[in-house]
Amino acid sequence: CSTDPFPCKSRTTLVRTGRVLVGAGGMTSRAKVVFPVRNTKTGKAGTRRVGGTFRTRTRILVRVPSDAITGAIRVVVPGPHYSKGARVTVVHAPLPAHRAPLPSTGTPGAGAGFFAGSGMWVWYLNRDEGGDPDAIAAKAAAAGVHTIFVKSADGDDVWSQFSRTAVAALKATGLNVCAWQFVYGNDPAGEARAASVAAANGADCFVIDAEGAYEGKYAQAQTYMTDLRAAVGPDFPIALTSFPYINFHGAFPYSVFMAPGNATFNLPQVYWKAIGDSPDVSLATTYLYNRVYGPPVYPLGQAYDGTTATDVQRFRQLSEAYGARGVSWWVWDQASAANWTAIGKDLPSIPAPADPGFPTLSASGSRTGSRGDLVVLAQEHLAGADQSVAVDGDFGPGTARAVRAYQAAKGLTQTGQVDAATWPVLMRETPVEPDWAALADRAKATAKGASASIASVRVGQPRFPAVNGPASASMRARRYEIPRGPLKPR
Repeated sequence: CSTDPFPCKSRTTLVRTGRVLVGAGGMTSRAKVVFPVRNTKTGKAGTRRVGGTFRTRTRILVRVPSDAITGAIRVVVPGPHYSKGARVTVVHAPLPAHRAPLPSTGTPGAGAGFFAGSGMWVWYLNRDEGGDPDAIAAKAAAAGVHTIFVKSADGDDVWSQFSRTAVAALKATGLNVCAWQFVYGNDPAGEARAASVAAANGADCFVIDAEGAYEGKYAQAQTYMTDLRAAVGPDFPIALTSFPYINFHGAFPYSVFMAPGNATFNLPQVYWKAIGDSPDVSLATTYLYNRVYGPPVYPLGQAYDGTTATDVQRFRQLSEAYGARGVSWWVWDQASAANWTAIGKDLPSIPAPADPGFPTLSASGSRTGSRGDLVVLAQEHLAGADQSVAVDGDFGPGTARAVRAYQAAKGLTQTGQVDAATWPVLMRETPVEPDWAALADRAKATAKGASASIASVRVGQPRFPAVNGPASASMRARRYEIPRGPLKPR
């Protein structure tokens, strides 16, 4: 390991983006070092060949890739000739001493206690212990569950099960009772009215379940959140639950739902078995992309489809190790007896996992160019720092110039990328969110006088064009890691 630019802890402990002097016999100037790496977008492991500065036939100096992971490295020379592998430990590059890292779970606000500890989600109240409040409370207490999340509305349809009487009876047992609503964006004002009924009926907190139906609907999300906040007040605890792999969903308006003053808690749906990953990979990917939005993360875990007790316990331990102050579980009636036992079992704490880092956003002209809501988020914060930048979700040359200017102003290395050193500083800026609803009105007015090929398409309320928001709102999802919409109850 080279001491430039980071001190070496040992000969075989490498620092990402640092340099390493590798020795092997019979090398030429065409020699490369093969590193084990993990794709930060897909979570898949692989290898990467890295060239460097050829010193002698037995020495080459190379830069450690930013996505390198612990494993064996080896030298390859065209021919091909391979050296034996040498195992190395790879660690994250430290932030400069004067830079405070972004807290992994954000800062909890009013109502944090309702999300703390363990919670369980309820779809149909009458299917869980027959809807009997005392039986529900007894089963919850046996598993250490303090909060239940009961469905209160579907779109603008208010569900009678979340009545004032039912909520009062459940709360009388000592349970915290929160409401959740699945939303579509077809009638955001109506959905906000339906959501506010839950608060009036005594909900301790409220969770918005917004998924694939809300992709490309920035104006609707903004209207919904504005109306909802106006109805319940600025301090009522509101959370968002949605897809955990944010990089798969460039058109989803995470930046609207979790804008300052909107949803102040984040409950990503980390259904590791449905996703096809382990609890370790699912949580690492979730934290990589979710924590930059600011609200504290309270992971929503999978207690259905035969998840094992071992995985449930691992998910609990990892979530705590990442700094989560609480977790919840989908869903009451589909959780097996083994799941319930694992949810309530006393577990030892485990060491903190490797820091998942931060997503790297780079210019769209490059092979790894960035588009989507993560770019929207960065652009809004750049605008809040008085940088001249269009909030369009496309990391073009203008955004790259704004990033370099911001980095120069903050004493950061001018990479032109929103990278691990830039995110923690940038997120301290107050974002400037465009008025997406007003822009949608303008687009609709323009479309009235345009040709049919560019006329707006009605989506529920005729106020909104088919796709609104930044240019990236038209993106297709890369993949749906979990099903689109709530899972069907048995």
